[in-house]
Amino acid sequence: MTIKNMSILPKAISKVIDSFSRLPGIGPKTAQRLAFYLLHVPQEELDLFAKNLSGLKADTILCSVCKNVAESDPCAICSNPSRDHTLVCVVEQPTDVLSIERTGHYRGVYHVLHGVIDPLNNIGPDEIYIADLVKRIVNPVSQIAEIILAMNLNMEGEATAMYIQKQVPKGIKLTRLAHGLPIGADIEYADDVTLTRALEGRREF
Repeated sequence: MTIKNMSILPKAISKVIDSFSRLPGIGPKTAQRLAFYLLHVPQEELDLFAKNLSGLKADTILCSVCKNVAESDPCAICSNPSRDHTLVCVVEQPTDVLSIERTGHYRGVYHVLHGVIDPLNNIGPDEIYIADLVKRIVNPVSQIAEIILAMNLNMEGEATAMYIQKQVPKGIKLTRLAHGLPIGADIEYADDVTLTRALEGRREF
């Protein structure tokens, strides 16, 4: 449906279509299908959907330690004494934490950058949580012995890894995910076996 034809729709539907269209990966046709689907959902379910959506940011926080999205501070992983707190896996997004946790083979903790260094989009080191990672490492009570750089294997991920390498003090082991992840692949979409092999085959950075 073109923008011109949108004028024949009730405003309530047009607004929902427009909202869905702003989401990444949602085109105009998909946005229309979702809007009309919701039109046939019982009002109680729609109210619950709206409530859950409203609470998405209101009921979540960033962990002050690892910057992952959580319900409490520190998060469930950072506050878990059974995790290996000497091992920190640095990832781009919270979705990468979910992917690695799904493998069941990693028992360390995390640090979420919430992005990568990307000069073309005006994203520098100060726009992501690199400084917080460095503070965490140099903290006198820190027990960190190894940092796993688990950014995606693309130009931005490599640039971010190189920048972090220069910030980490000597004496901290730096490794990079290696075997199993092809160049240009996103961690979020990697299968469990691929991620497990990548973690096990990490190399010195």
